[in-house]
Amino acid sequence: MTAVLSRQTLNRALLARQLLLRRADMPVYEAVAHLYGLQAQAPNPPYLALWNRLAGFDPAALSQLITDRRVVRISLMRSTIHLVTAEDCLALRPVLQPMHDRGLAAGYAKQLPGLDLDHVAAYGRELVEQQPRTFAELRTLLAERFPGHDAEALAPVVRTRVPLVQVPPRGLWGSGGQAAHTSAEAWLSAALPEPDPAAMVLRYLAAYGPASVPDVQAWSGLTRLKEVVQRLRPQLVTFRDERGVELFDLPDAPRPGADVPAPLRLLGEFDSVLLSYADRSRIISDDGRKRVFTVNGIIKATVLADGFVAGTWRVERTRARAVLTVQPFTELTDAQRAELVEEGMRLLPFVAPDAQAYDVDPG
Repeated sequence: MTAVLSRQTLNRALLARQLLLRRADMPVYEAVAHLYGLQAQAPNPPYLALWNRLAGFDPAALSQLITDRRVVRISLMRSTIHLVTAEDCLALRPVLQPMHDRGLAAGYAKQLPGLDLDHVAAYGRELVEQQPRTFAELRTLLAERFPGHDAEALAPVVRTRVPLVQVPPRGLWGSGGQAAHTSAEAWLSAALPEPDPAAMVLRYLAAYGPASVPDVQAWSGLTRLKEVVQRLRPQLVTFRDERGVELFDLPDAPRPGADVPAPLRLLGEFDSVLLSYADRSRIISDDGRKRVFTVNGIIKATVLADGFVAGTWRVERTRARAVLTVQPFTELTDAQRAELVEEGMRLLPFVAPDAQAYDVDPG
């Protein structure tokens, strides 16, 4: 009989794989590879993700990896910007290309009738490989080359047909500025390999399993992965969740018991644990999701208490003072509130190093 994994057990498996049961003593590069994609729509969330997961995390170490081209920012899963190793960038983008093509067809095909998209992509590649370009620059140059077509639709052709990495200083700790892009092949001096969706599924399970086929599809943005998982079935173990959905996993992956203690964590915006499943009940309730996922696409910074989302947090500045303000939406125990204050006082010097005083309002 197939074993049934409770919601609490799935939660502890997720926390273990995502280094959230205890901070890992692991080099930053190895952590980025292990986590298999850190959400990076904004520059700072990957740094907060690693602060929560690594002991003694130094943001300069991640910035150096970006500068050295060992880690890159690129549109990958769900057509959103992720931070990944150079090797994973090259391996993942060909697998995810059909999802990017589908998004382009759905969003812009009607605005570019009769246009040779391969020609647009080739010219766009030439432009970004001459020098890194912002999307504003790309729009202007593409409009000059392809007059009479919607300029706002031309740059997305290049973004979806050419694997564009964001080059430094974008993504460096403490740096700002617009995102400028070049091709992954030019930036990494490497060619893209043939797509290997099976390797992607195995890596996903290592970082997020046990998981269902819809979970893998929700994380990746791809469809029709059932056949890929079926081919992998002899290598995998299977379970059921409490709703009877079949889950797949790697045989030797960690699956801690449901009673393993989970420390309080202050996850940053867009943390990947909230975005990597079709069924997110292992980490957040339906009510919590309505409070965390905003209508304008922002995923708020969250409080994990006993492994589940229990509130949101933000940092407010008043002159030289930084205050971490929490909005809980579940009842916290006295011990959890004390842990929240302790963790908040650790976080504040990281996110607001120039402040002269710190405080935590636990709500």
